[in-house]
Amino acid sequence: MATAQPVRKYTWEDYRATPPDTRYELLDGELLMTPSPKTAHQWTQNLLGRRLSQFVEEQGLGGFFFAPYDVVLSDTDVVQPDLLFVSRDRLPLVVNDDNLRGAPDLVVEILSPGTADRDLGYKRELYARHGVAEYWIVDPAAETIRVLRRRGGEGFAPPRTFGRGRILRSEILAGFELAVDAIFR
Repeated sequence: MATAQPVRKYTWEDYRATPPDTRYELLDGELLMTPSPKTAHQWTQNLLGRRLSQFVEEQGLGGFFFAPYDVVLSDTDVVQPDLLFVSRDRLPLVVNDDNLRGAPDLVVEILSPGTADRDLGYKRELYARHGVAEYWIVDPAAETIRVLRRRGGEGFAPPRTFGRGRILRSEILAGFELAVDAIFR
């Protein structure tokens, strides 16, 4: 009679031992290789990231980061969001020389065929559980940005979707406005 083999849960220490030239994420103890993003993803990340980064810098709001950058949420959850923001007040509490330890204020994930399921599923729940204030899900194929905002201790409120012809405004980046048309050319 065959017995089930226990499933190994990888940890932050295991993750740190992975090859530095390969992108991984650690989700619920499962080590997952992250494929290289395609052109539409790169284009969108560049355009959106530059606008957000410039706004954060000009306003002196905190730190802005592009992937790959390790965000350690727990010993068995390490993610590399496409874009992320940490407020000035929280920056010294969560950012060290190697990574970010704790939840960013804003996480942006750009959907790709190879990662969409985890961005919309496990990572959405993970970000809500760890207290991310805003989670943007950018869909280059549909040319939309879904904004999920934290509501108390209950996780995210239902998303608001912004498409072509709309202006996205962020609650945590006061004064930031984004014409969605400028991102999806």
